[in-house]
Amino acid sequence: MEGDASDSQVTIKNIEKELICPACKELFTHPLILPCQHSVCHKCVKELLMSLDDSFNDVASDNSNQSSPRLRITSPSMDKIDKISRPGWKRNSLTPRPTMFPCPGCEHDVDLGERGVSGLFRNFTLETIVERYRQAARAATAIMCDLCKPPPQESTKSCMDCSASFCNECFKIYHPWGTVKAQHEYVGPTTNFRPKVLMCPEHETERINMYCELCRRPVCHLCKLGGNHSNHRVTTMSSAYKSLKEKLSKDIDFLISKESQVKSQISELNLLMKETECNGERAKEEALAHFEKLFEILEDRKSSVLKAIDTSKKLRLDKFHTQVEEYQGLLENNGLVGYAQEVLKETDQSCFVQTAKQLHHRIQKATESLKSFRPAAQASFEDYVVNTSKQTEVLGELSFFSNGVDIPEINEEQSKVYNNALINWHQPEKDKADSYVLEYRKINRDEEMMSWNELEVHGTSKVVSNLESNSHYAFRVRAYRGSICSPCSRELVLHTPPAPVFSFLFDEKCGYNNEHLLLNLKRDRVESRAGFNVLLAAERIQVGYYTSLDYIIGDVGISKGKHFWACRVEPYSYLVKVGVASSDKLQEWLRSPRDTASPRYEQDSGHDSGSEDACFDSSQPFTLVTIGMKKFFIPKSPTSSNEPENRVLPMPTSIGIFLDCDKGKVSFYDTDNMKCLYERQVDCSHTMYPAFALMGSGGIQLEEPITAKYLEYEEDV
Repeated sequence: MEGDASDSQVTIKNIEKELICPACKELFTHPLILPCQHSVCHKCVKELLMSLDDSFNDVASDNSNQSSPRLRITSPSMDKIDKISRPGWKRNSLTPRPTMFPCPGCEHDVDLGERGVSGLFRNFTLETIVERYRQAARAATAIMCDLCKPPPQESTKSCMDCSASFCNECFKIYHPWGTVKAQHEYVGPTTNFRPKVLMCPEHETERINMYCELCRRPVCHLCKLGGNHSNHRVTTMSSAYKSLKEKLSKDIDFLISKESQVKSQISELNLLMKETECNGERAKEEALAHFEKLFEILEDRKSSVLKAIDTSKKLRLDKFHTQVEEYQGLLENNGLVGYAQEVLKETDQSCFVQTAKQLHHRIQKATESLKSFRPAAQASFEDYVVNTSKQTEVLGELSFFSNGVDIPEINEEQSKVYNNALINWHQPEKDKADSYVLEYRKINRDEEMMSWNELEVHGTSKVVSNLESNSHYAFRVRAYRGSICSPCSRELVLHTPPAPVFSFLFDEKCGYNNEHLLLNLKRDRVESRAGFNVLLAAERIQVGYYTSLDYIIGDVGISKGKHFWACRVEPYSYLVKVGVASSDKLQEWLRSPRDTASPRYEQDSGHDSGSEDACFDSSQPFTLVTIGMKKFFIPKSPTSSNEPENRVLPMPTSIGIFLDCDKGKVSFYDTDNMKCLYERQVDCSHTMYPAFALMGSGGIQLEEPITAKYLEYEEDV
């Protein structure tokens, strides 16, 4: 018996977590069974319903409360709880009581039906188990008799019909032999008095005597005859009891039979945890050893380099000291000069000549050294600069050996940044990954690294949005296959545009010459076909025939702020100009191509002369740069070199234009590396428009924005 009691205490102790209400986190008090088969305290259900009802009315009135009902559990008054638990209760006809209840056990919304709380069964079995747990927890704490005169005696029996506890004497008095009370059911001392018979919550006067197999809940005969279960398959309570008890017993027996297996698996997991701990420490030690070896090599190289620099420095200083001593002798009252002055005091001619001859030779040699002064050594240590770029790159790629998934490689040519960043990468065909994680972070000007942001990707490209202007961002990617992760790829650093991207299209209504220029339907590409008209007019060409540029502008103007846009000039283009133009000069510009004062007038192709720029003031209402024959030509200016080779650069893949209306400045960029190629002041007192010009064969394509739509299209393909 003692062993059984001990086992019972252990069992009670182990099931404590099963006896905790998921709402209040305390032992169950009058638990109710929800339709999802989870149990919740009676008071917790009512409080949650009260909270839901208040939230429902708050939202219906003015939508002022945006908090979640699950996080807003109030402590309503008992009057309100009683009202809300009554069947059919409503606050008013326009505000129905909510019937959906958020179960705190499974976190799913369950429908309580029209009866609400009144339609829920009390979980008497759980109540009994909780009471046994409380008794085990109280251990020797006695339950006193409810009927004794003070002082009460310890009870020996509890009557389930009277819902009271009695000592032996009181039990005999209140349950006399031969009366109806003598037939009452009694148990050992307890404080948990539950009804002897389970009653139907829908038909309160009817006993539960059947079990609905469809709804999996007990019902009464009225529920089956004309209630909600009239068309359902039901069975007798004894049959349901026998069937469910057999199933539960089998489940328990199965779990008990697997106890050794579970213990074995727990032991295996504990061993794996210890092994993981040991292997992790061993991996740290090995990694530390590798780094210590690198540190030793670096320390050795550092000592050698510093020693070589010190040796060279000492040798050079010795040479400088010797040279300084020689030159100090040339000063008055020092060395050679002082000695020569003393020799000049000699009056004996033969003695003077004997001494002065050698002295004259020395002074003459010193004089020649003054005429051709050269330091005895070089002060610069340019030859002793340590080049660590290669080692830095290798150390930056330092990572673990591939553990089953190859490292993806970012495609630098297909990765670019404009209004957003488009990152493409490649994974070997033989080692496909399930998913990828793209990491990116901003690099500050002082090279300080921000924390990495992560994006999960299921393809091999991703558009990254919400990047700051004029900033450097580092990107890297790693591959996942199952639970295996590859090391990170080599980092790619991209420089975002210096200002927000300005969106526009070509304007076919203002100055557009449709005889010379061909505009596509999307109005984002224009081509020049002016050369055909020149050929038709070849019979009239003698000498001095000049051609003019054909201009086209953007359909949106800029009056303030900072803006950036980009375009691609086709490599075959003969002459193209890109830049900005002021609205007050556009009409004059486009109307007077033969006026030499007009910027439209062309003296030559502009490839090498740049004369059209030489006459401009420092601030103009228009600024254009010339691109052609796969070259980018920097205009002439007083500060730039007049040598043509110093003003000719290779044509960038894409050319960016940055207009700062606030500072009155326009800049031209190579968008591959966001490097500024040329900038100058411009008059922004009027509305500014993107301006373009073509002569001969050529084409201009506006840079397409990088958007999520583009990425979706790529993935579909």
